[in-house]
Parts: sequence; C-alpha cells; structure tokens
Amino acid sequence: MGSRMATKQRKLARLLSLIGALLLFNFPARAANQCPWLNEATASGLIGGDSVGSFTSTPDAHGGACVFTEKAGGIARTLTITVEIATDPHARVSALAQSCAAGATRLSAIGNEAFDCSADVRRGQLGERAVGRVRNQVFTITLSSTLKDDPILTRNALQSRTYTAAEQVAGNLF
Repeated sequence: MGSRMATKQRKLARLLSLIGALLLFNFPARAANQCPWLNEATASGLIGGDSVGSFTSTPDAHGGACVFTEKAGGIARTLTITVEIATDPHARVSALAQSCAAGATRLSAIGNEAFDCSADVRRGQLGERAVGRVRNQVFTITLSSTLKDDPILTRNALQSRTYTAAEQVAGNLF
C-alpha cells in the first residue's frame, strides 16, 4: 500500500512539473526597451495607457529613435523621440522650427533653443512636437493620437505631456 502511494505521488509530481513547464513557456516574452532617454513606464504615463517601446540606434551609436505605442479600441497613441548629432545644431533646430505649420512656441528651461508646435500629421489626427538641443545633440519629441477628439490626449494634454517628455530627454542628454 505504501509503494502504491509513493508511485502516485511521483506521478502527480511529474504531472505538476509538466504543467508548470507548459505554463512557463506560454507566457509571452518581451525584451526590455533600450531607449536611453525615456523608459516604458514614463512613456506609458505620458501616452495615457500601457505602451510598448522600441529603440533603433544610429550607426554611430550616439543617436537614434525610440517609438512608444499604445493601441486600444481602434485608437493608436504614439510617442516618438529622435536624437541626432548635428554638425551645426543651431541650423538644424532652425530648420525644424520652420516645419511648424502654426508657428513655434518657445519652451523655457529645456536645453537650448527649445520650442513646441502642433504636429497634426494627417487630417483627423492630433499631435504635438517639441524640439531642442543639448550641445550638438538635437532632439525631437512627437506625441500623437489617431483620434482627433481623443479624450485622453487633448490639445492641452499633448502640450503638457510633450513638455514633460522634453524635460526628461533634455535632462538625460546632459
């Protein structure tokens, strides 16, 4: 009777081990975002939902692009950060300022020559862009929503959250 009980216990232990292994392999693995200027948790807070980030480095490894995206209910919210090393950073920031459709607003205490402007990429979308520089590093931050009347990323929220992202990025570039 004792050996039967021990055999059943071994079989049960093997079964539980197998179930545990299967559960472990069924959880999706997600690589940690390697964005050097902003983490996924902060980006998620700025976007207004759980975001997934990706990072692409430039060939010189001094710049790159981070893209954080949150998709829910047919709406996509995206935060994009680009950093580039410019030979003439003042000229690069000036060129980016001219691409603002409705004019640029200066941002104080954010690196050098920082500004903010509307970045409504397409009709029916809503977006905001901040641009600035720290030494020879020019950064661009774009926060957008595919929903023109987004209840989370309103125009005021976009401006405020883009400013917060610009503070964070400029601070990390120093």
